[in-house]
Amino acid sequence: MKIVYFTHSLKSCWNHGNAHFLRGVLDELIARGHEVQAFEPANAWSLENLLKDHGEAGLAPYREKYPRLTSTTYAPDADPGALAGGADLVIVHEWNEPELIARIGALRKRGAPFTLLFHDTHHRAVSAPEELDEFDLSGFDGVLAFGETLSEVYRQRGWGDRVWTWHEAADLTRFHPPVQDTKREGLVWIGNWGDNERTEELEKFLFAPAKAAGLPLDIFGVRYPDTARHMLRSYGADYRGWVPNAQAPEIFARHLATVHVPRRFYSTILPGIPTIRVFEALACGIPLVSAPWDDSENLFRPGTDFLVARDGAEMERHLKDLAADPALRDSLAAHGLETIRARHSCAHRVDELLHILAQLNCQIETGHDN
Repeated sequence: MKIVYFTHSLKSCWNHGNAHFLRGVLDELIARGHEVQAFEPANAWSLENLLKDHGEAGLAPYREKYPRLTSTTYAPDADPGALAGGADLVIVHEWNEPELIARIGALRKRGAPFTLLFHDTHHRAVSAPEELDEFDLSGFDGVLAFGETLSEVYRQRGWGDRVWTWHEAADLTRFHPPVQDTKREGLVWIGNWGDNERTEELEKFLFAPAKAAGLPLDIFGVRYPDTARHMLRSYGADYRGWVPNAQAPEIFARHLATVHVPRRFYSTILPGIPTIRVFEALACGIPLVSAPWDDSENLFRPGTDFLVARDGAEMERHLKDLAADPALRDSLAAHGLETIRARHSCAHRVDELLHILAQLNCQIETGHDN
């Protein structure tokens, strides 16, 4: 099968978490013998920022870890029909421009023979619905949404049974416990500051408890303004800057534990959606403590795969317990890894995608229309 994916960027993971999942899924599809082509727009902001900050050297870890993956850059006036020529399946990520999305949809409406799916991995459907309204999805055959609550948003928009929940997952080929464990110290948090979506939560559930527990804290990520860096310094945390996602496993391997602090939208109006870092951290065998998060889809075993802190005081207690109790750390790491390997690898998501495609093709062939 020939699969074409239109992404914001495959090369760059600078403030672009979907690249993590996409790399693992596309590599798995290639490993299974499928022909895969990825297209990304010229002047993609993620790649531009990465190159500005780190130059071509910033791309080296991705190229080293994913030698089978390539992507083609296309110009704004490129013909999407030529790019998608011969494809059996075309997937368009929601970070693409509305014009491109509309042009690909128009091709499908005119009879292009590929199946066309829209892939949504963000909260804009509820945080900025006016942006989603700019997309003409009338030519698309279905939607892949990265959480059940997001799928429900699309159902309410009329997609019915043509929307599927397709969670992110860990690429187990690259994200796994270290072959030989070494000394681990302190806490690590890999995440971007963003647009003040969780500033209060980070202070309450990460910075303050880490300091109170007496644990060193390393912070990796981008888009930290001066005010954020001042806050980190005030709590004694060390800001380490951007790290290529391909190097995250070796960073996890040097630390005792990590913390999950959901963005506000994923703990309120879109509950139940874990971001990619939860899957990746557990796959690497690092103990994890989460700020309040409702696992409404029963993806994990809270309390067994990871600890949950209802407030800052409980987070402090959990961190102190983890620092003092190697058996607790080992138990969490083992159970979290067990769940990832059983249910949440990129290989599992490829299985799900192929099943979704079979379901959708059956709907199309029988003339089912919502």
